Amino acid sequence: MTRSAPVKSNAAGQLILGIETTCDETAAAIVWRGVDGTGDIRSNIVHSQISEHTPYGGVVPEIAARAHVEALDGIIFAALKEAGCKFTDLDGVAVAAGPGLIGGVIVGLMTAKSICLVHNKPLLAVNHLEAHALTPRLTGGISFPYLVLLVSGGHTQLLLAHGVGKYERIGTTIDDALGEAFDKTAKLLGLGFPGGPAVEEAAKTGNGKRFKFPRPLSGRKDLHFSFSGLKTALRYAAQDLVPLGADDIADLCASFQEAVVDVITDRTGRAIETYGSDKNLPLVVAGGVAANQRLRQAITECAAAHNSELIMPPPELCTDNGAMIAWAGAERLALGLNDPLDFGPKARWPLDPDAVRAPGAGVKA
Repeated sequence: MTRSAPVKSNAAGQLILGIETTCDETAAAIVWRGVDGTGDIRSNIVHSQISEHTPYGGVVPEIAARAHVEALDGIIFAALKEAGCKFTDLDGVAVAAGPGLIGGVIVGLMTAKSICLVHNKPLLAVNHLEAHALTPRLTGGISFPYLVLLVSGGHTQLLLAHGVGKYERIGTTIDDALGEAFDKTAKLLGLGFPGGPAVEEAAKTGNGKRFKFPRPLSGRKDLHFSFSGLKTALRYAAQDLVPLGADDIADLCASFQEAVVDVITDRTGRAIETYGSDKNLPLVVAGGVAANQRLRQAITECAAAHNSELIMPPPELCTDNGAMIAWAGAERLALGLNDPLDFGPKARWPLDPDAVRAPGAGVKA
């Protein structure tokens, strides 16, 4: 096992380069973490691949990997320039080593390893999901423990965050992730890619009460989610209306979104009651779907109803970015942790590897 450079003590704090290539955003950032745990984003460059994937109606892994290869070096140098620093100024290089599309993960990880090898810097292999979960510690200074609602394209989970690298999964989706459900809904209705923002935009002019869609698993004592039945109900409703008019599409999107909001707030409210009320645990909402404004409004109301402190990063830090990777790396470095240069990419990397699989759940749960 080849170790990366040892962690060096920096009394003033740590300056970290973060690299993100797990899906269709090529991103790099420079983040400073002070010894008191405060953070400062010096740069945060994100290159979207939307134009490359739009013709296919979704992310094509091979295209994404090639696009990362073409863009990543330039994005890294842009992040360094904006932050006014050089490779030699860094205290470590953090990279999302999974979970994600394996081709993209490999591109980012190999680039980070090369930088560490040439400039003798510690490698910090970051779990992409943990980066989402730790972002509120960058933006809000929150202390452990806290509740996490993680809603993204590939994951929908409720977790207890006990510390860096210490997570307890208390709820998960048994089928589709929420972001996946949004994307499939958009594709079904011909709204294009990316699906989540398209559905949210269409829903703004729609009647969310027109269609009585199901609220799967709502009211149950467990904390799991399900969205496949909701997606199927929307498909049947759309088929009954063919040909669809603009008002039909808006109403379908609004009704779908309201059903999603009800499911999320039901499950999250129960999590607060079960785990957060006695210990007064704050609620953190993270992941790309947390940028949805209707969901943010509903979660805000849910937290207030349960007297729970709520922390949500700004929308630009909910979607994939390099700053969250850099911060997660800085959190690891502050604990004296770093990783070997032969650390392997991970297509799957659960935050709680010991969690019992939910009844009926698929492999991603």
